[in-house]
Amino acid sequence: MKYPQLVPSWTCRTPIHVELNREGVSEDGEPLLCLTADLMCNWQDSAKIVRTGEKQYTQLSGVAVFPGDIAPDLAVISSGIVVIGEETRQILQGTKARNPDGSVNYTKLEVV
Repeated sequence: MKYPQLVPSWTCRTPIHVELNREGVSEDGEPLLCLTADLMCNWQDSAKIVRTGEKQYTQLSGVAVFPGDIAPDLAVISSGIVVIGEETRQILQGTKARNPDGSVNYTKLEVV
């Protein structure tokens, strides 16, 4: 059975540079780089004001959505960075949305 593609390719118009790390660290204590790619995504920005005691600052975050599986070698996406325009952001959470047959329908990266 063919499942509908929930994130069509034509909705992905934002260029993004993605660097994903695998679980664990190297002998030098650095993350193990697994994937480096320049892709197109559907990007949604968001911002919120965070107040801590005396200070107030704006926290920028966003969600990048890709059709299919951008990292088939990784079972889960747990860390890495994305570069959108001139901004570098840390990946907070990665999700591989699966179809009932186990194939990946789309990949979502939540960043801060």
